[in-house]
Amino acid sequence: MSRQGKLAALASTGVTKAELDLLDGVTSTTAELNITDGVTATAAELNILDGVTATAAEINLIDGGTARGTTAVADGDGFLTNDGGTMRMTKVDTLATYMGTKIGGGLEFIASLDASNSATLSFTGFDPSKYDSYLFTFHSIVPANDNVDFHFITSSDTSSHSYDSGSTDYIDAHVASGTANTASQRANGRIFPSIGTGSGEIGFWGSCEILAAHLAKRTFIISNAWGYHYNGDLKHYQRLGYRDEDAQVNAIRFFLESGNITSGTVTMYGMVNS
Repeated sequence: MSRQGKLAALASTGVTKAELDLLDGVTSTTAELNITDGVTATAAELNILDGVTATAAEINLIDGGTARGTTAVADGDGFLTNDGGTMRMTKVDTLATYMGTKIGGGLEFIASLDASNSATLSFTGFDPSKYDSYLFTFHSIVPANDNVDFHFITSSDTSSHSYDSGSTDYIDAHVASGTANTASQRANGRIFPSIGTGSGEIGFWGSCEILAAHLAKRTFIISNAWGYHYNGDLKHYQRLGYRDEDAQVNAIRFFLESGNITSGTVTMYGMVNS
């Protein structure tokens, strides 16, 4: 076909010069252009990709067939979640808090303190909006002095956490063989008495619960502990005490009646309210 015939045939297609000019500079091969054959995406759908900076490897992470790794999960890490149809990145800390609210009474770690010749171990992580009660665990609490009691005092002061230690601030009852001793007014509560420091006397272990610390009522504290008495015997003590004041508890301090805490760990958990 002559050049004139080809031009005539092209003109009959209705293609304009402006449309033909769009091809000026195109270097794609026929095979490359054929990749688009069958594509039904609209311009709006293709424009969704505009601004995407993710790599192929990053996009492939959402492929369900991708091998799972063993990277440890830590505070501050994020995960992908569908928030009512909108995909968002959320911290694992947020998930932990949410799960705690769904498991009424579940324990949530708050803080842990290691004693190293410490005069006191104080905890201020009380939050009445999240926790009703609290659990403290004691691991191998060893005193510097022999034959000393392990005590606690509490605070209802939300600003400076001044601790109450008046002569009538606490009621403490020792429970032995199911029988409660006569309660006596005390300037502090007691967890374990007469801890020894002799050979083989390696402190005490146990726990205590602070019940309904969020209420402006007398706050009860129940402890259960095992350890070595100053005479070398292994003893088990249960004690029931309470703060003799109608007030919220927002801090607690543990200490020995004399001398420092040589070693040991105290850990605080919150009992998540439902």
